[in-house]
Amino acid sequence: MNWTMGIGGGGAVDLVIHLEQYDFKTAVLWLLDNFPPSSYTYPTSMATATETAIKNNIQNTPKPTLRLPCKDDNKLPQISDYLRYKRCIPLSLINALIGSGKLYADHKGNAVFLLLGKEKKVVGAELRGTTHFHWHSMAPGSRKDLGAFYVKSPNPNKVVICESAIDAISCFILTPNCIAISTSGANPNPIWLKHFINKGLEIYCGFDSDDIGDRLAQKMIELYPSVKRLTPGKHDWNDVLKTHVKPS
Repeated sequence: MNWTMGIGGGGAVDLVIHLEQYDFKTAVLWLLDNFPPSSYTYPTSMATATETAIKNNIQNTPKPTLRLPCKDDNKLPQISDYLRYKRCIPLSLINALIGSGKLYADHKGNAVFLLLGKEKKVVGAELRGTTHFHWHSMAPGSRKDLGAFYVKSPNPNKVVICESAIDAISCFILTPNCIAISTSGANPNPIWLKHFINKGLEIYCGFDSDDIGDRLAQKMIELYPSVKRLTPGKHDWNDVLKTHVKPS
């Protein structure tokens, strides 16, 4: 139960959806990966049947429809000021992201960071509140398994995986010649990661410098031994950026 937001009361799948902003399918796959039915204390045949039933349910569940918030250009100054003065992101980069269409403002003044998949198809969005109330979420129907928010230099030689769009932007500013990608919530095994591994680029896990970030980074490295850990000098990359860059 999330008492602050007044929602909850569901089961394990609902909890993972709420905490990680996953869709139903991704949440169930995460649970199967971390708590496989075969590890439960009941007969193997029952565990196998349970896992099969869950996977069949996933296959038969209709995919949610992506519902992006409507653009409101009148709110652009609000999100620009927030990213510039609160997050210390240079105005030139903010304008470049807005100009590319990867960042926009909705009618509530939230910053909307688009997730792009194959052929730059929009598959979701991270939403970030820009008032004193610290709020972030995903657009309903977002498919983090199909794409991600990212920023890249013209000739990248490394990939840094971060936990959020703002962290990816911050890491990109601090780390030259890179592609900085957001997993939109720490995820040790994003489906698209294999694509970058197969391309032979140096890959670093830049999750937050805390117990969860360290634990999930270690799991990513166990799954993909070529990945290296890149720990922020402070809690996250934006905290590091704020110690290096003054608002301009």
